[in-house]
Amino acid sequence: MLNTLIQNSDLQQKVSPKEGDLYKIVNTYGRTFELRYGYYEECDRQSPLCQPIVIYPDFTQEPVYTEKGAPFVTMMQDACKSFAGEIKRTPDTTCAECRHFVKGEEWFGICNCPKNQKL
Repeated sequence: MLNTLIQNSDLQQKVSPKEGDLYKIVNTYGRTFELRYGYYEECDRQSPLCQPIVIYPDFTQEPVYTEKGAPFVTMMQDACKSFAGEIKRTPDTTCAECRHFVKGEEWFGICNCPKNQKL
């Protein structure tokens, strides 16, 4: 019994992703993005209870655009001031809830709001 627990523990350690490990390469709307495991907050990195998660680009800090000038966004990204949706915008409203959001692969999408287009 103890031997089985040790083997299962060893297997879990081998399977658990480490910070920096590649999760997936995503191609969407003419761009390629590498998704890697990591932490969004330093406190998560220091916590023995937290494991690395898939990290998406922060397009608010480093914008990326399609060839036609549409900005990339993620479904969990905070909605911008041009939000237009069925619900009233709150501090927790995300791009995924906006009618300008067009879903791509994984949690990626683009924003078709004319105010956010790159000229």
